[in-house]
Amino acid sequence: MINYAELEKKIKKHELDSCYIFCGSDEKLIKDHVEYITNSVLDKNFIDLNYSKFDGSKTDFETISDACETMPFMSDKKVVVVYRATFLEDNSGTKNSNDLKNKNFLMLNEYLKNPPPQCILIIYYTFLSDREKPSNKIKKLDKKACVIKVDKLKGESLQKICKNLFEGAGAKIGKSELVLFCSQVDNNMNIIINEVEKLVSFANGKEITKKDILAMMPQKSENDIFNLVDFLSQKNIKRALDILNELIYRGEKIPFILFMVTRQFNLLFNIKLGTENGKTKELLSSELRLHPYVCEKMISQSNKFTMKRLKRNIELCLETEKVLKSTSTDDKTNIEVFMVKTVM
Repeated sequence: MINYAELEKKIKKHELDSCYIFCGSDEKLIKDHVEYITNSVLDKNFIDLNYSKFDGSKTDFETISDACETMPFMSDKKVVVVYRATFLEDNSGTKNSNDLKNKNFLMLNEYLKNPPPQCILIIYYTFLSDREKPSNKIKKLDKKACVIKVDKLKGESLQKICKNLFEGAGAKIGKSELVLFCSQVDNNMNIIINEVEKLVSFANGKEITKKDILAMMPQKSENDIFNLVDFLSQKNIKRALDILNELIYRGEKIPFILFMVTRQFNLLFNIKLGTENGKTKELLSSELRLHPYVCEKMISQSNKFTMKRLKRNIELCLETEKVLKSTSTDDKTNIEVFMVKTVM
């Protein structure tokens, strides 16, 4: 398993693999990597004729394999991309869905024994949270394909990307302001792009200041709250408690954590109610004042709950808030009890 820097070196040396498998939590970053390989391999004048794309959660691997077998047009190579490759995740869900996943995974294994030389197959699977790790299936493919774990950008790499985004939007930002921005923003490319756009618009042609950044940036803990609720949806209390402890260690107060969890459950309730009434992602993001990307993630998260369970969890939030305000018992114990009750 390699990282993006190692992949970039291989591509620049024209050391191409027949199959690339990407995994990570930032889909935008993964898509950028896929685009980098595609643009390095295909002539842009013939890209439409030598590029195919399939939804891995719906397409059987036989169809994908057939596309890989066809010859490229006016090119040495063709590229086949498989996104949302849920057959790379460890089994979960219904027996029928697991049967399809296992069949596709076995066919991929067979395909990799003798891949066609004219095709580069690119497969990617997006993690549900930042804390998810590569599945056992992905690990098994490490020696048969080039597996790339797309980690979050950090340090100078993140600063370079953000600086390019600001400059591309025609905005000025100093070095210390750039460092502050990178320390405050959630490490997700879609969110980063959105926050850059907001700041550029807010500054309105002036150089971006630290005051602007602190005024406009959301708190980083919002992403942790999303992940905490996500683990509660999976009834994974251990991982949820790990995030709770991280938040407390960083100095977040327990009443504020409960407030943020309550807000998340309320948003999920309204989103689930909206989707059941036929509302689109665009309408929901407008009504609830959410970025479309965030709204899409929350729609996915809301599907993990029933309306009954969301109502019950909101009631538990209100009960726990009363306990925190009216008793002198340990706040940490009370919120831990609350979290256990949400998964019962």
